[in-house]
This record gives sequence, C-alpha cells and structure tokens, in this order.
Amino acid sequence: MEEIIIAIVALLASALTFFSGFGLGTVLMPVFAVFFPVDLAIALTAIVHFLNNVFKFFLTGKHVDKSILLRFGLPSIVAAFIGALLLNYLSHLQPLFQWDYSGQTFEITPIKLIIALLLIFFALFDIIPKLKNMHFSRKYLPTGGVISGFFGGLSGHQGALRSAFLIRAGLSKETFIATGIAIACLIDITRLSVYSKNILAVKDSIDWKMVIIATLSAFAGAVLGSKILKKITIDTVQMVVAAALIVFAVFLGLGII
Repeated sequence: MEEIIIAIVALLASALTFFSGFGLGTVLMPVFAVFFPVDLAIALTAIVHFLNNVFKFFLTGKHVDKSILLRFGLPSIVAAFIGALLLNYLSHLQPLFQWDYSGQTFEITPIKLIIALLLIFFALFDIIPKLKNMHFSRKYLPTGGVISGFFGGLSGHQGALRSAFLIRAGLSKETFIATGIAIACLIDITRLSVYSKNILAVKDSIDWKMVIIATLSAFAGAVLGSKILKKITIDTVQMVVAAALIVFAVFLGLGII
C-alpha cells in the first residue's frame, strides 16, 4: 500500500509541476515524511526531484535561456548550499517540547516546527491571490536565485518562488519551463552534495524500492505533463493540495508525524 501511495503521488505531482505553482518536492516530501524522519524525507525527495528534473531536462533542454540560467542559477547554488547546511544543523537539535496523549509521547523538534511553518507559508502561495500572482522585475533575478536556492536547500521548496521571479523575465512558455528545470537541477545537485552524508549514514535502513518507484512514477508523470496537461486548469487542484499541506504541517509541527 505504501508503494502505491508513493507511486500515485509522484506521478500526479510530476505531471502537475510542469504548469503549477507547486512542484514534485512540495507534494512528495510530506508523503515521504510519513514513513521517514523529516530531514531524511527531504533528502530522499531531493533524489527523486533531481532525477526527475534531469529526465525533464532531456525533454525540454533545448529551450533553456543561458543568460537567465547564469543570473538566477549561480546565486541559487551558493544559497542552496547554505540552506542544506542549516537543515543538517537543525536536524541534530534536541526537542523543544514533549507531550503525551493516550499513552504516546510526541516530540516537537526545531526541524519539524520550521518545516511545518514553511509548508504553511508556501501553501499560502496557492490560496492568497496576491501571493499567487506575485511577480518581480527582471533586475531582481539574482535576488530570486538566492531566495529560491536557500529554501530549496532548507526544505526543498523552490518552485513557487522561482516561478514568481522568472515569470516576468519575458520568456516564452517553453523557455520558462526549460530554464526553471535547469535551475532546479543546479539546486538539487548542490543540496544533495550536503545531504549525502546523512543518506549514506542510514543507507541500509532506507527502503530504496520506494525511492525507485517514486522516481519511475515521476518520469511517467513528466511525460504525461508534457503531452496531456497543457490545457488543463489546475487552480482547484492547487487549492486542494495547499489545504492538505496546511493540515499536514499542523500535525508535523505538533510532533504527531
């Protein structure tokens, strides 16, 4: 059952990430977090996210705008490295609070609390019109790279912020999508270089079958997204996902998950 849930979520999220404000990482990370510790869930999601982006890059790479890639991508690499280091630091901090219910003890840790707050924050991008439609001038592309890269390294949430900065760069739809995918690859490579130590330390306890299933399902979703979903309106889907993320964030922040 776990593999089926992961497969369905990865396929649908990957398909929607071609055109939505949220992406594969935003939706898949909470599902992984049900089965793994939060920091490991972020790292495993990064693996699937990176492999899926490489696959999508081969589908769209010819449309990449190299100047935007440099102006946005290079600052994002440095910021992603810092964000990933911060995640490693937070994951080793002691719980802030413990509480008991029905004989079970739940821990509120700094990493769970921070990721929960970030999930709520980024979910609001799909609910509040002013945030959903927020755009920035082309001159702020390096700043956008720093912000997107940092949160990409810390929690994996980079897509909505990246889109907000790139949407006003005067790019065609194909170039916008391809350039965003290329930038995401750079951020994923950077954060995985930091996450790898934690992944290798627990590699024997990881259900790699689940990771492979998620990756292959994401590949299928990418093909589906490139061929079928170009004319589908996904505002309702965004609202449902945003609401689900907020609910998950509350449970995560309270230490229930």
